[in-house]
Amino acid sequence: MKRWQIDGHPTDAQLDEIAAVLLNGGVVLMPTDTIYGLHALAQSSAVVRIVELKGREENKPFVTIAASVTQIEALGVHVPDEVREIWPAALTAILTRSDRTTIAIRIPDLDWLRSLLERTGPLVSTSANRSHESPITFPNQLAPELQSALDGIVDDGVRESKASAIVDFTGDAPRVIREGDFRFTQNLRKTLRKSL
Repeated sequence: MKRWQIDGHPTDAQLDEIAAVLLNGGVVLMPTDTIYGLHALAQSSAVVRIVELKGREENKPFVTIAASVTQIEALGVHVPDEVREIWPAALTAILTRSDRTTIAIRIPDLDWLRSLLERTGPLVSTSANRSHESPITFPNQLAPELQSALDGIVDDGVRESKASAIVDFTGDAPRVIREGDFRFTQNLRKTLRKSL
């Protein structure tokens, strides 16, 4: 298992190494703009490993993170103008694909993470805790047996942010599913009201 200490600013060499692990089907613990999460290439066998590690229901969808709206649209996802104006941000938007299925997706507000996503393409992202446990704010909080099952850990010290706000944009009007950070969600609600 590889471990990278990044101190907020990973080098290009570190990003290349992290990307290589993910592109080879690895599962990596790393911070996002919100909390630490488990990450793997979307639609890879590694996603099954994450389900097993978390003890999560297999039919419960994961969030996908992407580098840009262009990357998201390449997945056949329609991105409304009001979402374009908010991203990158701690906003997970539930959007509609061209085949009428839905996806929960986010462009994280973290420059280095978007640089990584440019190297890998979209990643599945889920909080690192087992289901029904508190989120992980520091890598060593992760149970030793879970750490040993990972292919990599990106260590950026303690992160105590809130999980992202989740808003469903598939209906007639946006609907807040999860609040996230209070101040961000308050501003988000004002922004969305102006766009309606």
